[in-house]
Amino acid sequence: MPQNHYRKCFVKLVQVICLLTLFHTIDGICNPFRNSSENLFMCHQMAMDQEAAQKRKKVEKRQQVYLQRVVSQSTVPIIWVLGGPGSGKGTQCAKIVEKYGFSHFSTGDLLRDEVASGSDKGKELQEIMKKGELVSNAQVLSLLETAMKKVTNSKGFLIDGYPRQKDQGAAFEEAIAPVDLILYFECRDETMVARILHRASQSAEVRADDNEDTIKTRIATFSKNTNEILVLYPQQTRRIDAERGVDDIFGDVQNFIDATLAIKVAS
Repeated sequence: MPQNHYRKCFVKLVQVICLLTLFHTIDGICNPFRNSSENLFMCHQMAMDQEAAQKRKKVEKRQQVYLQRVVSQSTVPIIWVLGGPGSGKGTQCAKIVEKYGFSHFSTGDLLRDEVASGSDKGKELQEIMKKGELVSNAQVLSLLETAMKKVTNSKGFLIDGYPRQKDQGAAFEEAIAPVDLILYFECRDETMVARILHRASQSAEVRADDNEDTIKTRIATFSKNTNEILVLYPQQTRRIDAERGVDDIFGDVQNFIDATLAIKVAS
């Protein structure tokens, strides 16, 4: 009896081992098929991602070619509008757009829109702006170029608040086109501080950079950098006294723009 019992146990053990071996063999046979299926899916997904990336590049390329073609036309001017915070350049830009139909791009608005979007980039920009520091040129130029590419049939490009550093002007001209006219609105520091604080008190929107300490930091930074920019563009720069009334200021603006347009047409 004991021998028969041991023999039966041994037979069962052998059967179990055989079954385990069989299952392992079948699994080994099936795995390549499963792996092949997974690999095929991954390759298909990678191909789709690559195709989408190529399509985006083609669209960006077409937009870039269009932008360069537009700005290369002799009658389409590129105008930089510079002035410290509270100098009134935003008001003047609105009047320019109304009269001439130019496309207006405010780097300040582009930055604030990015912040309002709540994106990771927007949060990073918000921290920089709270301190009254300048956002990097690469980030600003990227936002600006993207916005300009979306415009069709422009009569002129009005770049508000850019460049803010001397190397930004060179980067803009290399990436897009040379500037034709620079309108610089000159204003005393005291006047700009008073205007911004008044604007803040009247606005329902609280801007992170509208406090007196930050305003003074912004003005000091602006003055230093703008002087370095204007030295590089003596022929294109037109200085405008921004302490006067809106209409008096705009009278000078019109004269400078009309003169620039006349030169563009003649050339």
